[in-house]
Amino acid sequence: MPELPEVEMVRRTLLPLVVGKTIERVKVHWSKIIQHPDVATFCECLKGQTIHDIQRRGKFLLFQLDDVVLVSHLRMEGRYIYEKEDTPFDQHTHIFFTFTDQTELRYRDVRKFGTMHLFNKGEEFRVPPLSSIGVEPFDEQFTVAWLTDQLQRTKRTIKATLLDQTIVAGLGNIYVDEVLFRSSIHPERTATTLTIREIEALHEAIVQTIQEAIEKGGSTVRTYVNTQGKTGTFQTQLYVYGRANMPCRRCGNPISKTTVANRGTHYCKHCQT
Repeated sequence: MPELPEVEMVRRTLLPLVVGKTIERVKVHWSKIIQHPDVATFCECLKGQTIHDIQRRGKFLLFQLDDVVLVSHLRMEGRYIYEKEDTPFDQHTHIFFTFTDQTELRYRDVRKFGTMHLFNKGEEFRVPPLSSIGVEPFDEQFTVAWLTDQLQRTKRTIKATLLDQTIVAGLGNIYVDEVLFRSSIHPERTATTLTIREIEALHEAIVQTIQEAIEKGGSTVRTYVNTQGKTGTFQTQLYVYGRANMPCRRCGNPISKTTVANRGTHYCKHCQT
């Protein structure tokens, strides 16, 4: 699933392609992707709207148009493709935004798990899915003191806590495993047991890991590519994720894999306590 760095790269590569484009019509081939409003209203409201900006919050893309905001979540394998209107497409292409210059932004999703919500401007953060979104690693509010307070409020494992999008937005399975390794914290530790030094290390690891991943174009572990069809390269620098039974890059002992918070979890028994 694309996490914050990957969604940020999709945003950055989409910007020069579609900002300034005016939507002539919208076609929906798989209606379940449209969560709000109904499909007919969704298509009608977007007619004549011009894309002015694309923002991101956590793992969500926010297309800023004249009067409305399109909130898009890519889920497992969602992808945006920019093509000329007459370019062939396959059966996994489900949403078509045709522009007045006969180009199209297409949404392709093999698993069909992605979602789209359309709101009037100013309403997007008042209701789900954005009303409960948490703090991002680059927000001013994301401080050691704030993180300490959040960890003291839960009895869950540190991995489950970091996966909670209502606390820290944008982190998923890959980057949670990575930041816990970088901060030498075992994923099954209860969040309340972390010391202030461990929280400081965790805070620094979150910010640095996400920044480095963005600089490397994200991680292509399975199918992720950006809007230009390019893969990320951060996966070559992963310490633990996807490296079960391979030697730890720090101590040489084999990386372990278990299940924490119902997610496959990679860690080093010797480096993380």
